[in-house]
Amino acid sequence: FQNNQALAIVASDGSDKSRDQKTLRRLAQNREAARKSRLRKKAYVQQLESSRMKLTQLEQELQRARQQGIFISSSGDQSQSMSGNGALAFDVEYARWLEEHNRRINELRGAVNSHAGDGELRIIVDGILAHYDDIFRIKGDAAKADVFHILSGMWKTPAERCFLWLGGFRSSELLKLLINQLEPLTEQQLLAINNLQQSSQQAEDALSQGMEALQQSLAETLAGSLGPSGSSGNVANYMGQMAMAMGKLGTLEGFIRQADNLRQQTLQQMHRILTTRQSARALLAISDYFSRLRALSSLWLARPRE
Repeated sequence: FQNNQALAIVASDGSDKSRDQKTLRRLAQNREAARKSRLRKKAYVQQLESSRMKLTQLEQELQRARQQGIFISSSGDQSQSMSGNGALAFDVEYARWLEEHNRRINELRGAVNSHAGDGELRIIVDGILAHYDDIFRIKGDAAKADVFHILSGMWKTPAERCFLWLGGFRSSELLKLLINQLEPLTEQQLLAINNLQQSSQQAEDALSQGMEALQQSLAETLAGSLGPSGSSGNVANYMGQMAMAMGKLGTLEGFIRQADNLRQQTLQQMHRILTTRQSARALLAISDYFSRLRALSSLWLARPRE
């Protein structure tokens, strides 16, 4: 009997030790997770502060540009405002636009969470859509000054650039993401969104094919200016070929404009298909998606490097 008691005590002690070890492991895992979370938050805050400082620096450079005689207006004729240092001017305009966009989105989120009426939501939603119109207009003016800056997406974060298509988002891909976020949808709404997604995809494919054709034509034009030994041949022929290439590059602005028109029309048609409350949820989902891409970029740039 005493032996049985001793065995029971030993077994109990072993079980207690096993539970203690599991508890300690969980505590250690929780501490490590909390530590990593603090590091991520710290990195994100540092990145936000860095972005704020960069914006301040850009505004200072913009002010110096004004003092040197480069006219950059915050309102009025935007085609003139983007002359001179177009890329710098656009970066500042975009940063201001994004700041105002985030303010409007926060206002919309507060209205949705407080169960505001459709009338109040409609005013906020219409304001956000009009604000999107502003960035498309600003981008169009910037493309006239520096189309390569808009096309390259250097004004976006690295993660956003991974998904960039002709200077912005793909409407068709965004609609795919929204379908799951907006349930329940009526059959008529679902059919309309699917049709919109397909027509957007077809328009995107046509523009992509046009860009490929332009690149091929441009490459052939530049290759045609080379002599048999790889030299540039006579000066007259060289200048003629380069003039042709310049003319073809001039069509890039049209591709950017058509792509932005497609994005703008998709947002407007989506708004017509959905109810006011669904439109509000869609705009929040779009904003959250791009916000997460920007956060991912911040974390990626702040990651430890061996």
